[in-house]
Amino acid sequence: MSKRTKAKSPTEQKPLIEIPEDEKWRLIRESGLLERFEDSDQAPLTSKSSAPTQPVTTDQEEHDGPPALAEEIFNALMIIMPHTFFLVMMDILIHQQYAKQPSFRDIMDRLVNTFPIMAIFMFYTIRHKNNTITQLGLFLLSLGVGPRMIWLVNRGSWLKNIAQCPQFATIWLYTVIQLKLSFAFLSLVLIGGWSWWTGMKLLL
Repeated sequence: MSKRTKAKSPTEQKPLIEIPEDEKWRLIRESGLLERFEDSDQAPLTSKSSAPTQPVTTDQEEHDGPPALAEEIFNALMIIMPHTFFLVMMDILIHQQYAKQPSFRDIMDRLVNTFPIMAIFMFYTIRHKNNTITQLGLFLLSLGVGPRMIWLVNRGSWLKNIAQCPQFATIWLYTVIQLKLSFAFLSLVLIGGWSWWTGMKLLL
């Protein structure tokens, strides 16, 4: 019987050309494969380290500033409070005009009756101050309130003057302040021309 020769496995077969270990490393270095692998391993690290870290803003930091409504209320109070003091001052002056002295209760009654409506009116007109319709409304309001107060001072009775002049003076002052310069100047010119034409004077 002839002996069957067993086929050698690929792992057992010897390579046709044997290359020494030193020669293999020299060929790898000259081909540049090793440098490519090293660069690819270091690239993510350098990109992460060199990239500027952006500050992470949390929701709490974004909302650290005052809300829009709170800012609007603060801006409105900066105008409402001086006009409230002006209203009290005009109330005292109109009483002294007729040799009267207002009591603390009289002043508080006027504030209770006037301040809520005045504050709401001022708040919304301040919010929409730059609106054309708001400017037109304030302009027409100044043309109505100014002559009315001048007429009361010249022709009205002392009771009407005490009851109405402080409110009219406050609203007139507010409309002139909130109007744009051109509208405010035109309003004062028209009211001044009307006063000169009717022969009335603005004297408390």
